[in-house]
Amino acid sequence: MSVTLHTTHGDMKIEIFCESVPKTAQNFLALCASSFYDSSPFHRSFPGFMIQTGSPASGGVKVSTSVYGSLFEDEIRPSLRHNARGVVSMANKGPGTNGSQFFILFAPAPHLDGKNTVLGKILGDEAMETLKKLESVEADVKGKVKGEALIKNVTIHANPLAG
Repeated sequence: MSVTLHTTHGDMKIEIFCESVPKTAQNFLALCASSFYDSSPFHRSFPGFMIQTGSPASGGVKVSTSVYGSLFEDEIRPSLRHNARGVVSMANKGPGTNGSQFFILFAPAPHLDGKNTVLGKILGDEAMETLKKLESVEADVKGKVKGEALIKNVTIHANPLAG
């Protein structure tokens, strides 16, 4: 499966690792299908590290919810690592605190291996160009994004290579 995040800075196709992290993938895809991420801000950004999103547009940036009614456990897989630009991973506040928030790496971050569930990876040159544009969005020293950077809406694809 794959999704395309249509952002204020361009489109970003993401391959979702459904077989490797089924509960995490189900949560993410259900949130996408319900339009939960529509108008969701990219609220934290640290150039050279990552950008984070996944709070509802109407809620505060500390809001993270799941389709399971509560936060859920990690699905850490040794084969899925934070080893490249474009890796998509669940944001959490410690073990068993996954919800709706996720981040996309600007660079490898091996210190996150074993701590955050890798959900997928971005696909293609257009997605990498969008990520580059998002990395240039201004943020303060605490990572709070100053300019507008949003997920406008999401398209779900059955085939990760489909257009």
